[in-house]
Parts: sequence; structure tokens; C-alpha cells
Amino acid sequence: MKFTLSWLKAHLETTATVDEITYALTDLGLEVEGVSNPAERLSEFTIGKVISAEKHPDADKLKVCQVETANGPTQIICGAPNARAGITVVIASPGVYVPGIDTTIGVGKIRGIESHGMMCSEREMELSDEHDGIIELASGEVGAKFTDWLAANDPAKVDPVIEIAITPNRPDALGVRGIARDLAARGLGKMKPRDVAPVAADFDSDIAVTIDADTLDGCPVFSGRLIRGVKNGPSPEWLQDLLRAIGLRPISFLVDVTNYYTYDRNRPLHVFDADVVQGNLRVHRAKGGEVLMALDDKEYTLEPGQMVISDDSGPVSIAGIMGGLSTGVTEETTNVFVESAFWDPVQTAYAGRALKINSDARYRFERGVDPEFTLEGLEHAVRMIVDNAGGKASSVVVAGQVPDHSRAYKLDTDRVQSLVGMEIPAATQRETLGALGFVMEGDMAHVPSWRPDVQGEADLVEEVARIASLTKLVGRPMARTHPGIPKPILTPLQQRERNVRRQIAALGYNECVTYSFIDQASAQLFGGGEAPTMLENPISSEMSHLRPSLLPGLLQAAARNQARGFPSQALFEVGTVFSGGEPGEQSIVASGILIGHTGPKDVHASRRAVDLYDAKVDAEAALSCAGAPEKMQILRGAETWWHPGRSGKLCLGPKKVLGVFGELHPKVIAAMDLKGPVVGFTLNLEEIPFPKAKTASRGALTLRDLQAVERDFAFVVDGDVEALTLVNAAAGADKALIDEVRVFDEFAGGSLGEGKKSLAITVRLQPAERTLTDEEIDAVGAKIVEKVAKATGGVLRR
Repeated sequence: MKFTLSWLKAHLETTATVDEITYALTDLGLEVEGVSNPAERLSEFTIGKVISAEKHPDADKLKVCQVETANGPTQIICGAPNARAGITVVIASPGVYVPGIDTTIGVGKIRGIESHGMMCSEREMELSDEHDGIIELASGEVGAKFTDWLAANDPAKVDPVIEIAITPNRPDALGVRGIARDLAARGLGKMKPRDVAPVAADFDSDIAVTIDADTLDGCPVFSGRLIRGVKNGPSPEWLQDLLRAIGLRPISFLVDVTNYYTYDRNRPLHVFDADVVQGNLRVHRAKGGEVLMALDDKEYTLEPGQMVISDDSGPVSIAGIMGGLSTGVTEETTNVFVESAFWDPVQTAYAGRALKINSDARYRFERGVDPEFTLEGLEHAVRMIVDNAGGKASSVVVAGQVPDHSRAYKLDTDRVQSLVGMEIPAATQRETLGALGFVMEGDMAHVPSWRPDVQGEADLVEEVARIASLTKLVGRPMARTHPGIPKPILTPLQQRERNVRRQIAALGYNECVTYSFIDQASAQLFGGGEAPTMLENPISSEMSHLRPSLLPGLLQAAARNQARGFPSQALFEVGTVFSGGEPGEQSIVASGILIGHTGPKDVHASRRAVDLYDAKVDAEAALSCAGAPEKMQILRGAETWWHPGRSGKLCLGPKKVLGVFGELHPKVIAAMDLKGPVVGFTLNLEEIPFPKAKTASRGALTLRDLQAVERDFAFVVDGDVEALTLVNAAAGADKALIDEVRVFDEFAGGSLGEGKKSLAITVRLQPAERTLTDEEIDAVGAKIVEKVAKATGGVLRR
């Protein structure tokens, strides 16, 4: 929404500066997007006087002029037909930028004679379209700034233009008077009366109007007046200046009047050429298939149910959106029918979107205009037309009746304190609402017809607080509900989420935040994509299902990064996954992926490709941070999207799965359009048992002062025996003494024979009470050999 300062002052009596007005507008909720001051781009132009003008010796249409300027007598070559001695002109000296021709003036030669500047026309300075000659000023001192002359003699040319952003709930601010009303309520001035006396009727209208019964819900009232004998033509200069200032092109006076009231009062109007209208006007719903050539020179095919205005020959206007070209006014128009109607916002929006028409009328009607200003707005327009273009007006033609949008809400002056936290006297609150147009009857506030956004008591409080300025709110600490140290806000699970997120980030991963919605194909790769997780109204086909895992989003992010030249990545996310669409069918997990290499190339050749053990150690670190027990089982049987031979489950038992780690299946990687192997992990944060004893401190640190003992064993086992089975068997030989078992070598072939392999392990014994003797160590070793033989059938390698 754009308007000029002078336009605003036509409604508001104020001495406030532009800065004060713009600050107040933003504070009132009408955010200022920009201020354009024409004086700034014209600030370097000065006034000069032509001393002499002689014909150029080598050009018939050029003149060599001697001009008195701020820099003294200056020679300027000019081709304007009105260049002559004695006139006062506007000078652009060398170095001045001329906006109308997008050129910075310099010293140059024209047909061999130097020119030290330029005498400007109005179009070259973007003051108007006039370019038949240079500007001739009736007064002005040599060397004075041209902007100062304009401010004194033609202020509209240097009128600041303010542009504000209008939220959908404030259609009243789509008119300059609505903006002025807010500023007046804030105290920046007083509203000026802008009422007009209706034009007396000289005859009855030849054009009647009817509204079909099934259309009254979309057009409850339609009014108009016929004016005979108007003289259409260019608008007065002040009106053209206003429209140009806000970016509208003046067309003709009759059209400019409708544009003026669209912005002045948020009252869209339409003017029909009465001599072209055949018979009477009828407001009805289209049957579908009707074609109308609109004022934008485009043909539109109407859909069934859309509102349209027709005469006896067919459609002549798309209701509330745009008029038809055939009945539009021209320079030759002498008889017009001025229309002012109220159109339903929702139906106007549907029709505008279906027809893909964006117009000022549609923009305002679909947000809501003042229904009670329908007839008054017609009288304003008719008065302006008759006063400026002449003619005689008919009586008012009205079909339907103005809809009753009256409503009232109780003003509870104490709610400002409870809802907003501001202390505003009750009398001030009532005065504020009165200044905004509300009518007070006791404690009941009757809402003005131009405020469709006020729908309850809380809205009254919002209006009072908005005018008082929310910047006056004083921050106050919230009172504690209980004395002493407050209880933790985060739940244990939320605390666990935060700890895990920090731990994984500390391991070098970058956190991602992906959508909870993914496409069906990706969901099916990870065990989802079924009907219970399908969205009823998805944003797009790529967001049709709830995610069954965090891995699809991470893999999609990795694929995009790979396409942009980032081959090595470490990404993670902590979030919710869904097994269904009902409450409770969701869980919180943490997932991470590694792609590429462990680091950049270096001279030590330390760089290597990431593998499943990188994912395993990171998963164990994150589980440890989440409070999982140190000793966990690693079992096979991960889901199908994991590599069957390069993955494992971290468990506290066959049914208590805390997480999964490993390499993702090559088919999944190919389907997600990724290059190279991808390893990763998924942790089920809700499955990790919480400690039974709740304490804010850590448990006591247990340190052993006795030296540990390590013994190595090599077992020959069948080739299909898993190393984990052997490790678990050895660890169970003496749980009190055995601190750690790890594999350090694997060998197959050679003297072992077909189908056999050797697994070498290191067992670490940690005594707690006394140093172990050789006999005790040998006894534990014998138990280890016995347990391994029983579990795997392996024998000690000699």
C-alpha cells in the first residue's frame, strides 16, 4: 500500500515529520517497507537563466546557449524548440545524474562545439510525460536548488511516498483514511471531515439492476447512478500527480476517479459506458463457458458458479474483479453508469484464483471492504465526476440491501493487565476505541463496519494495547510458583535427547533438521509407506508419508551435498519417527551417517574409507552418554535396509534393542542416488533404561590399585563361527575377574585345513582384592578354553 504525505494530510491534520509518521506506523502494526523522497534524486539540479541563444553553425535544430548558472556563465547546446533568451530553466551541471534518461551529464562536444551541462524537460526529470520542450519557470533565482523551488511552487512533485505492508486482517488500512485514523488515535493529529453533499437527482435511471436469488449471498447489495453529459479527458494535475506517485498510470478522468477511491477509501468502483450497455444490468452466477474480454485485453472463460454482471447481450464484468472491455469508458464517453457494490470476500477470492486475475479490486474485496460505505462511496465518486467533468445525475439505483455486520463485545478494562501486561486507565481505553471508530454504550463496544477483523473481547484489548504501543511493556521476571531452587523443566527423556545431540555433535557430526514427511518410495525402503502413515492433504508428492526412520532424510541431504562437491560427510539428526498415524505410534531416535573418508589426504597416508567400526564406536559413545550400560550384546538380525553381513544390533537381550549400526544396503544407497558405501547408526533413545536411583550427582569412581594381567589365546574354529560368539563365551568364564575381551587376529587356510580359521583374542584380567598368582591365572585360562570349546567347538591352537 503506497500513499504520499500530502494525501495523508488530506485526511489528517498533523505537523508530524515523515520519520515520526513512519515510526508510528510500524509501531501500530502497519510496517513501513520503504520511503521514497523524490527530492533526493533531484537535489543536485539548480536554476539557471538563458542569456542568449544563437543558432548552431552546423545544425539547424540546435542552439548554442549562454546560460547564467551557479558556476557563472556557461555554454550549453540545446535542441529544444522553446530554448530562447530570457527564460528561467533547470540546469543539470556536469556530474549530475538525470533519471529520465539514465545518464550522468558530462562535458562534451556537439558538432564541434563544447557543451557544459543540460537544460532539462519534465520527462527527463521524471516529473511528467511532457517532453515537447525544456522547463520554463515563472520565477526563481539563479543558482537556487530546483527542489526548493518545487517545494514552494509545486509541492506535489517532491511529495514523499510511503509504502507499508498490510496484513490480511487489516483491510481498513488499504485506504489512506484508515491509515490516518490509526495515526490520529495514536495522537499524531486530528481527522479531517471528508463528507460530501450528494448530487441531487435530475431524472430516473434508464438502467435498472437486479440480483438473482442464488447470488444474494455473494452480492447482497448493488448500487449505481447514471450520469449524462460528462466530458471525459485527462484528470486534473493534482489527481495525476497522486496516481503517478503511487505507481499508477493516469488513463482518463473517469477511470482515475475509480482508482483514486480504491486507494483513498478502500472502495473499489466501476464505471460503465452507459451508451454501450444494452438494456439493464443483472448480477448472477455464470453457467460456465461464457467468454469475456476484460479491461486487461485478455479473454477469460467463466466457470460455473462464478459471479458475473451481464446486460441483455451477455457478460460485461467479472464481479468484484475486473470490468469488460466492451463497456469500458473512452475519451468519447458522455454517459456513464457508476457502480458501487459489496462482494463476498471468499467467493471473490475463489473466482480470482481460478481465473488467475490479480487486480486492485479483487485484492480489496477478498480481504473485506466496508459494507456500509457502499452507497456513501458511490455518492463521493458521483460528486467528484459531476464537479470536474460536468453532467446530470440520476436517482440512485439499488438492488438488495446493505448486509448487517453489526456486533458488540464487552470491554473488560482489567483484561489489558492480564492479557498484555500493561496498565492503561479505563478512561484511556474507552477514548482509544472511540478514536478508532468504535461506539461505546456502557461497557459494550460496537465494532465499526470497516473492521471485520475484530471478532471478540480479546481483539478489543489488542486494539487498546496497539494504540498505546507495545514498546511500553516493561519486562518483569515471572514469579516463582514455589520457593527455593526450581525443579528441572526438562523431562529425563528430553535431557537425554539434549545430551545425545551434544555428544554426537562433539564427535564431529553436523546436525540436520529434516521434514517429518517424505515420499512414499523412500518410506518403503525403510519399512514404511503404508496407508496408516499417509497424509490426507500433503504439501507435495515428495511429502506424502510420515517418516518411518531418520535415515531417508539424512541420505537425501547427503545426496544433495554430494551433488555439490562434498564427498565426505558426517550428518546426524535427533527426532521423531512414526510407525503409524495414531497417538503413541511414534518414538524418538537418533541417527547418524558417515560417507567418504575419515579425513583429507596427507603425507602420512593416514586417510582411509569409513567403515562399520567407525559407526560402531560412535554409536557406543552416544549410548554411553545417554546412560546405557557399558556391557551390551551385539547380535545379528538388523532390518533389511542394513547390509546383512556388515551390521549389528546393540542389545541388552534378544528383545531389548538399544540401537543398530553398520553399513547400509547397496540397493538402498543406489535408490537414494548416493555414491559409495554409507555407514551409520540408529539409536532408540526411549529403550535405554533410566537409572532406578534418581540423583543429581555422579556415582563414585572405582579405581583399581592392582596391576591388570593380559593373556592371549588362539582358537581354531569352524569357518562359519562368529567372532562375537567366541568373545562372549570367553567373557563369561569369570565375570568378576575378566574386564575385557577383544579380537586381535584372524587367520584362515594354510595348515588349518579347509573350512577352519584361527581367531586370536586378548583377555584382560583385573583383580580387585589381591594380586593374582600364576595358579589362579592358569585356572581362569582353563575356564576360558573350556567355555570357548563348549560354545564354538574350538580348540586351542598349538
